[in-house]
Order: sequence, then structure tokens, then C-alpha cells
Amino acid sequence: MATWIKNPLKVWTGHDGDASGGIVVKGSKIVELIKSGHLPTVDYDSTIDASNLVLTPGLINCHHHFYQTLTRAFPSALNKELFPWLKSLYPVWAGLEEESIALSTRLALAELMLSGCSLASDHHYLFNRDIGSAIDIQAREAMELGIRVVLTRGSMSLGASQGGLPPDSVVQSDDDILGESERLLRAFSNEENRSGNRVQIALAPCSPFSVTKELMSQSAKLARQYGALLHTHLGETEDENRFCLRRFGMRPLDYLESVDWLAEDVWLAHGIHFLEEEVLKLGQAGVAISHCPSSNMVLASGICPVLELEQAGSAVGLGVDGSASNDCSNMIQEVRQAFMLQRLKYGAAQVSHEDALRWATQGGATLFHRNDVGSLEVGKEADIAFFALDELRFSGSGDPLAALILCGAHKVKHLMVAGEWRVKDGEIPGLDLPDLQAKHQALAVKLVSK
Repeated sequence: MATWIKNPLKVWTGHDGDASGGIVVKGSKIVELIKSGHLPTVDYDSTIDASNLVLTPGLINCHHHFYQTLTRAFPSALNKELFPWLKSLYPVWAGLEEESIALSTRLALAELMLSGCSLASDHHYLFNRDIGSAIDIQAREAMELGIRVVLTRGSMSLGASQGGLPPDSVVQSDDDILGESERLLRAFSNEENRSGNRVQIALAPCSPFSVTKELMSQSAKLARQYGALLHTHLGETEDENRFCLRRFGMRPLDYLESVDWLAEDVWLAHGIHFLEEEVLKLGQAGVAISHCPSSNMVLASGICPVLELEQAGSAVGLGVDGSASNDCSNMIQEVRQAFMLQRLKYGAAQVSHEDALRWATQGGATLFHRNDVGSLEVGKEADIAFFALDELRFSGSGDPLAALILCGAHKVKHLMVAGEWRVKDGEIPGLDLPDLQAKHQALAVKLVSK
């Protein structure tokens, strides 16, 4: 049968549909939106009183590095910009093991779910002899928690001895990377429709300064053979611009085009340092961007030109980015950061709280080429975040939806993914958070000691 989520305090559907009287969920789908004062027309066998709750589509995180939860606020990386920050952390991350991948993934996903995230992407690009199966581990953790994921098989193949940024100890050969990428693409189906998928695989060579040009080209060919998306960091810093000019004789976007990555099956993390004509080129090609406001502020990388990118035709989503450059995995907090940073750039009249929510929902769904999530509509997956305005920070607020962003919501009361409760009363059923935190902290200490 079906459940009527009844009479919410406020509902933001992400479109013009009226759900002021609630939403009816049957199985994994939304089957009816109810106007205020009306009853469902479909049969239902249970109700949920949502009169003190604000409902939004489940939030979508488009860029993250789960393993970095183990090195938050790392002393030697403080007060540094991207390149020196990375150089201080690469040797630490070289000590990752399978257990640290599992627990860092579990903890990052738990943080995200508790902040209203129903679909998360991770960019895992660092491999050694001990963590060859990192993506399989992440997929298992996600399936156990019940959250949707887009897991990217990242890679680094250009070590310091060849002129790249990472130490040689954390790079792999192109052949090893491509072989493992194809194994994952075969293991986890990437259907064209992708409707309802819980685990989706994409290929993600890390950055222009950490992979070979050949790997970029071959990854694009392989991904398209399997209908998978492509992802990389680009346009993040001026250091990257200088690196590309020095090594390739061209700016990062021209480099991207030279390796056949200027296409609609590509999304980029950061997208800050583009010229006006490059923004137009990105939009015309349909390349999407994950805006990562907190990380960009922590590392002082710059501000993504979101409005120009959208106007040009690029989909824009939000990413919390690495938990060593944020340093948390809170998706509703990232919505607020995007709201404030883009207001600072464009002015208060140009960016609303609904714009920020749109980037965190519809923007992410478009970026991932998914038409089954990102808004609350009949026929779409029942991925719903439920926020309670019962904290001191909300007292005195007028507009409940605006209050989520302006007053700084940081956790959900409930989270539904595919019609199933994945967060209930602020807890993740079956997950012992104190135990997870203790084990995760112990592994962080162990990693640093190595």
C-alpha cells in the first residue's frame, strides 16, 4: 500500500507542483502530490504527521573524497593553498589500508545522510598495494547504509619523477588503471537510463598535474564504451593554469578538449579559473560543474562563476569536497555556504535560498544525467529530506524554507531514500555512531603514526 506524508509545515518540490497538503509514497516512488485541504485520490494505509517538518528533495553531493575524513584539520596542512597542501598530505594518505577505506567511507556517508543527502559521489584516486579494491569496499558500505552513490574510479599516473605533483609511491601505471576501471564498469552496470540505480560507476583521472595525457584519452574511450560518466578536477587554482601552460603549452580547458573531454558526459570539480570564452565553451559542450564553496574558501582557491556557467548552459551541482579541505561532510551546510558565497560574488538580489537548494538537488541530478531524482514529482524516486525547525537557531524565523538556509540547518530529522527510512529521528537505524567514531579516530591516529 502507500503512505501519506501529511500536511507538512513547508514543502519545496523543486518545481511548480503544489504539495502543501503532503506527498503519497508507494514502494520506492512518489505517486501523488496533495494540495492543502485535499485528500489523496490513491489508496493509502498509513500516515505520517509532517506538520512540524520542512520537506525537500534528498540533497545530492557531486564531489567528495571520503578517505580524507581521516586527516581533518591536519597540522602540517593548515594555512596552505592547494599544491603545498597536497604535498603535505600525499605521504600520509599513502598509508591507507582497506579498513581505513571502509570506516572513512562509512563515517563520511553517515555524516552526509544525517545532513539530508540521499545521493553522494566520491572521487577516490589514491591507491597502493593495500587498497586495490577500494571502490568495491565503498560500494559495499553504501549498499549497507542504503544511500545512492556515484563512485568514481580515480587515478594518478604522473608521479613527481615524471614532472607530476604526487610522489611516485601513490601512482599506478596506465595499464593497471584502465584494467581496474574496466573491471568495475563490468561489475557495476551503468544502464543508459540509470533510473533507480543505487551504485553508479564513473571514471575520474585525478587532475592535469597527476595523470598522463594518454590516460585521459584512454579513460574517455573506455567510459564511453560502457556508457559511464567522466570526472576530474579542473580550473581550481592558478597554479594549475601555470602547470598546464608549462607542461602542455595550453590552458586547462584547451588541454581538456585535446584529450576529448569537452563533452556532455563530463563533470568537473571546482571550475573557478575560466576565461569568459571558456565558460561559453563549457556551456556549449554541456560540461557540468560541481561547485565546492567550503573547500574553495579554506584553500583560498577562488569563487566559481556559477551564474555565468548556468547561463552558458552548464549544469551546476554542489560538492562538499574532501573532508581535509572543508573539513566536514555536511550537505545542508554546503547549501548555505554556496548561498552566501555566490551572494558575495553577485549581490543579494541575484542569488536566493531557492537557487542554492536548486543547485543541491536538480543541479546535481542533471549533472549525473538522472531523471529519477532531484525533485519531488509523481513518478520520481521517493528521496526526501525532513527537517525540523525545533532548535534555538530557528526561533523567531518567518519563512520555514528560507530558515533552513539562513538560520543554518545542519541535520535532518528523517531521511527517506527510495521510500525507505535511512535516517529516523536523527539516527541511522542499525548504525552505532559512537562505536564508528571511536574506531575511525583510532585509524586516523594509526594512519598519522605510519
